[in-house]
Amino acid sequence: MLSIENLGVEFGGKWLFREATYQFLPGERIGLIGRNGAGKSTLLKILAEELSPSEGNVHKAGGYTVAYFNQDLLSYQSEQPIAEVAREAFAPLLALKAEIDGLLKKMEAGTAGEAEWNQLAAKQAEFENRGGNLIEAKLHSVLDGLGFRKEEHHKPYHTFSGGWRMRVLLAKMLLMQPNILMLDEPTNHLDLPSIQWLESYLKTFPGTCIVVSHDRFFIDRIAQKIIEITLRRLHVYGGNYSYYLKEKALRAEQHQRAYENQQKHIAEQERFINRFRYKASKARQVQSKIKMLEKLEKVEPPEEEHTSLKIRFEVKVTSGKEVLTLKNAHKAYGEKVILTQTSASVMRGNKIALIGANGLGKSTLLRILAGTEPFEGERKVGHNVIETFFAQHQLEALNLDNNILEEVSGISSNKTEGELRNVLGCFMFSGDEVEKKIRVLSGGEKSRVALAKTLLSEANLLLLDEPTNHLDIQSIQILVEALQAYQGTYVLVSHDRFFLEQVANKIWYIEDKKIKEYPGTYLEFERWKSAQESTEANNISQGSASIQESENENGKADYREQKRLKNRIKKLGSMQEELENQIEDLEAEKQLLELKMSQPEIASDYAQLKQVQQQLEAVDEHIASATARWEEVVMELEELQAGA
Repeated sequence: MLSIENLGVEFGGKWLFREATYQFLPGERIGLIGRNGAGKSTLLKILAEELSPSEGNVHKAGGYTVAYFNQDLLSYQSEQPIAEVAREAFAPLLALKAEIDGLLKKMEAGTAGEAEWNQLAAKQAEFENRGGNLIEAKLHSVLDGLGFRKEEHHKPYHTFSGGWRMRVLLAKMLLMQPNILMLDEPTNHLDLPSIQWLESYLKTFPGTCIVVSHDRFFIDRIAQKIIEITLRRLHVYGGNYSYYLKEKALRAEQHQRAYENQQKHIAEQERFINRFRYKASKARQVQSKIKMLEKLEKVEPPEEEHTSLKIRFEVKVTSGKEVLTLKNAHKAYGEKVILTQTSASVMRGNKIALIGANGLGKSTLLRILAGTEPFEGERKVGHNVIETFFAQHQLEALNLDNNILEEVSGISSNKTEGELRNVLGCFMFSGDEVEKKIRVLSGGEKSRVALAKTLLSEANLLLLDEPTNHLDIQSIQILVEALQAYQGTYVLVSHDRFFLEQVANKIWYIEDKKIKEYPGTYLEFERWKSAQESTEANNISQGSASIQESENENGKADYREQKRLKNRIKKLGSMQEELENQIEDLEAEKQLLELKMSQPEIASDYAQLKQVQQQLEAVDEHIASATARWEEVVMELEELQAGA
């Protein structure tokens, strides 16, 4: 068990948070959120005993293990293969295995007595009970899930890039199976398939999991509870991120109403006091009201967070209808072919998200579109197109001698200092921070400056490679709103699914070394892709029989087949309606359970809370299953109706 009591942290006379009290329960999955600098990473470091609080206490039960994944782990070095680095997670089990091997050698040498035989039996039983026989299976399963190919498991750790090294260390943390797993921005170095795998893994993680992430979809899908650090306090919400947004708005409204009612009451009492202060006949009543006001527990005025910042990215001129075209593009690195004889067009107003697993060529394609990557084929830029490209290498173009304000003012001379400060505030630079020199900024801070410059350029074509990587949730929301209002065209790469869903009206993906296009939003693409894969699987199993039947029919319509088709369409229609009613009932049940979880008597009782959580997880699984089945039914129904 882990708990904090009246915890407070002070840096340079400024309190990050105070009076923080919470008991972390076994099996909880918590999303820890708050603005940049609110104290999220600081709290995790205190829980990991890497930092001492300014006040208060941390209580940890004896034998409790804590694993803390964070960006500082990049300093870790090893010449070992990545499988060996990840295998370090099993150090206690491997030590036990070494003891067993030592005892077995004694048996073989004939020097073992009865005591050694008993020890061997006991240790072998312990090794098996603790999952020792599953070490290799678990190890390779986690490495596979995080995107490593089988042949890479034996490559040395130091030969991988920083992002892939972080994946190895994440694998090691997961394999440790600690009582408390703390993950600080675990999705930063993952692609979409790996993020989805991690979501599934964490949903079945038996210990307590605390996650800091700017990925709203990720938090939404794994968190059962949200802890927000804001206004120097910890605020707890009994649900996922979507629940938190609704509940926070409700709490703010109730707080505002309570404050206004109390202020009205105080004003009424003060009017009475001021009116009758000097009348002897009212002296007792006046004194009574004065004492009452002195004893009144004041409702604090609602504090405004700086979430109302907005920015608008302007376009200097409108481009022609056809913005950018690739024809017969071919790109290879040695024997590895990325694209082959593929074509694509970007039209004015397109808001394209380029998605897919790492290694398929997303960033390469973006560089080809930007004209910075050589390739075979034709790249044609349309009329009046002004393009700008944001990627990590743009950091090298920053002037290290400038401060942040000077750096962005050079790209946008028509904006006032106040307007530039507002833009920088949206990218997490406020007050005196804009006076910091570029040379003293961290890599993440430089990235935010480069992104701000890109978006201030008044270009009508934006090419953006992972623009949300170093932004917090609030800054991502500001960027979303700005891109939604943007009058130009853009192509972007991101693994943040909330961001993709909000800003893209078209999806590009690379398949069979070709650029493929889906004309819709990210979630529509996900559903379409899932249904397509399901349909393909069904077609494979039914393929030979269908082909034979088709050949025998020789193109002639068969009465019995037509009748069967009509009956199938009718049945599918009924199934669709039943599934829709079922999903609606399940959604209603889910809302009731979420409401139940937020009730104080449930939230404070672990046994009841655990029971409701299990019920909620079961309902979520039923919803997912029913939705997947509904999609299959709809797809089959549409195909049959089209062919009828």
